[in-house]
Amino acid sequence: IDKDALDAQVNERKIQEAAEKAEHEKFAHDMKKNDKLMCLLEERQKNEIKDMNRALTEFHKNFQKPETRREFDLNDPQALKKDRPARVSDSDPRCTISGMQKFMGEDLNYDQRMKFQKEQLREWSLQQQKDWKNALADQKLADDLYDKFRIELDRKIMEEQRKEEESRRVVCTATKDFNRIQVAELDHKNELEKAQKIKDDMDEITFLLRGDLLSENPDQAIGPLGKHHVLVDRWKGMNQEQLMAIRQFQKEQALENLRVREQERRRDAEWDRQRLQTARAQLLLERQQQRQNRVQRQDLDFVNAELSQEQKAKNIYLKEEEYSNIPTDEFYAQFNTTTR
Repeated sequence: IDKDALDAQVNERKIQEAAEKAEHEKFAHDMKKNDKLMCLLEERQKNEIKDMNRALTEFHKNFQKPETRREFDLNDPQALKKDRPARVSDSDPRCTISGMQKFMGEDLNYDQRMKFQKEQLREWSLQQQKDWKNALADQKLADDLYDKFRIELDRKIMEEQRKEEESRRVVCTATKDFNRIQVAELDHKNELEKAQKIKDDMDEITFLLRGDLLSENPDQAIGPLGKHHVLVDRWKGMNQEQLMAIRQFQKEQALENLRVREQERRRDAEWDRQRLQTARAQLLLERQQQRQNRVQRQDLDFVNAELSQEQKAKNIYLKEEEYSNIPTDEFYAQFNTTTR
């Protein structure tokens, strides 16, 4: 037996089976893909048919209604219900004089209107009584709740005041103890500081009495660089020439300050004058505008009064002409109807 040849055949068989299996899997995958695609196409076709039928139905419903046909008025089952009576109300415009459907003094809806008004008044009265009772009940409930709330609030306030008084009492006691300790420490500290201050003052007095400051030694103001270099802390004063130069410079400064203040005063006066002129011109302009508005308002009131008088005269004339054209019997009938 040739084992190598058999192994080669077995390997070729496996390779062939693997290739066939891969081909079958690819074919199955393609079939699944095609099935899905067919399902999607069928679903799309169904949706398109459904949309087309819906659109057709909507078109028939909106644009091909039975009542749009020419012969619909002959076959309308609701024709009698849609037909209007000869007289609907007293204000029906179809009730002309020649129609003989409306006569002077008739009121078709008098009984129904009076019945409806009585029923309406009764309903309003009952509703007002009900609302009044509900309002009284709500007010009583609100008062009871408010009384309970006030009692509870007073109780809580009393409790809080009691707690606050206790806490204030404790705080006051602790504060008194702390203040007593602080006062003792402060007294001891003040005594120590006083003693130290007395000692320092005595040392300073001794140093000053023995130093060059109180002895007014003029040589102590001369610096290490020469006589023109002065030590400020040891300097005892200037001579007359230096004092005169300083006074002259101060006078020049005072004159300059007076000149500057005079310029500022003049500038402020000019600004005030301009503001007053502007305010006066604005006031005159406002008064002129008010006078013009008053004149225009008076003219408009006069024109409105004339138009009102003309309108009243025109109305009176039209009423007189209307009453003069009506026959006597018809006038009395209308007058009796109006009075009724």
